[in-house]
Amino acid sequence: MYAEERQQAIADLVRSSGRASVAELALEFAVTTETVRRDLSALAAARVVRRVHGGAVLTPVPTVVESGLDERDLTRAGEKERIARAATHLLPDSGGSVVLDAGSTTSRLAALLTRDARLTVFTHGVPVASRVAVLPHVQLHLLPGRVRTPTQAAVGAETVRSIGRLRVDVAFLGANGISVDHGFSTPDADEAAVKAALVRAARHVVVLADSTKLGRDATVSFADLAQVDTLVTDADATDSLVGALRAHGVAVILT
Repeated sequence: MYAEERQQAIADLVRSSGRASVAELALEFAVTTETVRRDLSALAAARVVRRVHGGAVLTPVPTVVESGLDERDLTRAGEKERIARAATHLLPDSGGSVVLDAGSTTSRLAALLTRDARLTVFTHGVPVASRVAVLPHVQLHLLPGRVRTPTQAAVGAETVRSIGRLRVDVAFLGANGISVDHGFSTPDADEAAVKAALVRAARHVVVLADSTKLGRDATVSFADLAQVDTLVTDADATDSLVGALRAHGVAVILT
């Protein structure tokens, strides 16, 4: 088992039971206590668990451990499809420009673009680009950078520089966590830097995220509430969170 896999398993165990000791985890995963302590330190740094004497407990606010794109695409697929369909109504008029973030829901939005769509589309997501590339009237620009395997997204300084030269009508982004205190967030710092650049590049910023992302914090915030114009989510979102977001100026569309 790789360290990342073991850390995910440890996070799941602590999440299910509320706490775990170093000795229990060492026995469970057949590793040394020193290895467990390193794993717990990594998880604590990512705010997945909180270290206590002899082990770890669940953090007060749920946090996010990044999963692969294929896994995320299968999770809450129906909700994501409805969110993507609702987002098509936020596309600019014919001849407009958009930037599509990498992600499972933005990829579904890309798949819903019709063959007669006349748009200029920028993306750093490889799956997004593959879905848009077949559309005859779309001018597609694939942004450069190093492609991360978990998200199949180009990231890095070159990606951020390229986005910095853009000004588009609408940016459609995904998020792993959304909360009043931490804003819109994602687990990886490189991904967060790209998302922050996408926010700056757009006249109108739309986040597509199912309701399980609300009230959760991922490690790195890429936008505060004031920087996002619209959130499209599903009807399972709690009234209190929706109300809090709207009070901070975010238009919330429930699907």
